[in-house]
Amino acid sequence: MERKAREWNGVDRGGEDALLVSNYNGGVLAIADGVSGWAEEDVDPSLFPRELLANASNFVEDMEVNYDPQILIRKSHAATSSTGSATVIVAMLEKNGILKIANVGDCGLRVIRNGSVIFSTSPQEHYFDCPFQLSSERAGQTYLDAALGKQVSDVELIEGDTIVMGSDGLFDNVFDYEIVSTIATYRDVTEAAKALANLARIHATDSNFDSPYSLEARSKGYDAPLWKKILGMKLTGGKLDDITVIVGQVVSS
Repeated sequence: MERKAREWNGVDRGGEDALLVSNYNGGVLAIADGVSGWAEEDVDPSLFPRELLANASNFVEDMEVNYDPQILIRKSHAATSSTGSATVIVAMLEKNGILKIANVGDCGLRVIRNGSVIFSTSPQEHYFDCPFQLSSERAGQTYLDAALGKQVSDVELIEGDTIVMGSDGLFDNVFDYEIVSTIATYRDVTEAAKALANLARIHATDSNFDSPYSLEARSKGYDAPLWKKILGMKLTGGKLDDITVIVGQVVSS
């Protein structure tokens, strides 16, 4: 798997995402998105996701992991001592072409083949805008929630398939059809990742853009302020957030 990564960290959030790209076996990709609320308790929200994925990097070749992303999450979480919490997604490609995916929360992944999304993960949320997350607190989720939330998947890939992995900063601001068209426009995965990150940033700061985030908010009963409703306006806009994007293409080894 050929892999390139591009990360855009919102200045106002301080950069709370972390990513992992490994060449082990067929390739390992991971993103962890730190929860910014910890800053209110004088805790750096970036420390937990960074340590989590540093541990994941160390455990990738562990015999007990055995190409299982759910076990990789468990071992990495157990070894993380930083205070904080994060959503996380891990994808491990075996050399037989099977991509194994586990995620807790709202980081996501799309597989694109011949101009169409053939596989997508679904976010795990307690309620709107409150995702499942791994945490240093006992009340948080664990690796088991990946299975309980039915977010453990195997996908058979073929040469030429494109994998797009991102934090919610991507998927809250960019529609799947935009991801597909961007991948088609930029054949180079590095340029595609940059373009997707930049597009998400543009949408995030556009108060008039009817984003995936605003569409979901309205479907959950959230609405625009009264003065906007009087003017016939609806709730619109992107979501300001850290944006991390990894784009990879499956190639023969």
